[in-house]
Amino acid sequence: MKIKSISTMVLIATIALITTNNFSKEAYAQEAQSGLKFVGAGLAFGLAALGAGVAIGGVGAAGLAVISERPDLRSQALVFTALGEAVAIYGIVMAIIILGQS
Repeated sequence: MKIKSISTMVLIATIALITTNNFSKEAYAQEAQSGLKFVGAGLAFGLAALGAGVAIGGVGAAGLAVISERPDLRSQALVFTALGEAVAIYGIVMAIIILGQS
């Protein structure tokens, strides 16, 4: 099941890059760089959000299991969940940096 979803994401990303590349050949050089800048920012944030979702899903499930057995470990479970969420924050920061470059 995971192989199918990963291969589907790779296929969609490849089609998007090929389409962007074909359109950018017809445009001016600066406009092509601008278009690729948006693709790069989208990929940076999208993949970071995907990774954060996977991390939070695993850590959240394990954290709830730990909290049900030992409620005193609640703060540690929240810290680990926040570390997974930080990946998405790094992704959006990188997207903003990419879009801010001229």
